[in-house]
Amino acid sequence: MAPTYKDGAWLLVRWFTNLPERNFSTGMIGKIYVIEKRERPGIFLVKRLKKVSDQMFWVEGDSQSSTDSRQWGWIYSDELVGQVIFALKK
Repeated sequence: MAPTYKDGAWLLVRWFTNLPERNFSTGMIGKIYVIEKRERPGIFLVKRLKKVSDQMFWVEGDSQSSTDSRQWGWIYSDELVGQVIFALKK
C-alpha cells in the first residue's frame, strides 16, 4: 500500500469473524481493507475499497504498480477479511 504504508508499518486490523460484519455499503468506499484471495489462502493483501456493486468489490492499492482489481476484476465479499482501523507508520 505504498506510499500510504511503508514496509514495516504496524497495522491494527478489525478481523471479520462472521458474515453480518461483511455488510458493506458505499459509505465504506475509500477505507482500507485486508484481502485474502480465494486462490491464495493465507496470503493477506492491504487494499483500498474503490467501488461496491451487488456484494462485489473493486479494490486498488495506492500505487499504480499494485496488483489489485485492475488485474483481477471484482472480488467477492468473503475475500475482504478485515478492515485497517489504525496504523503506526514507520
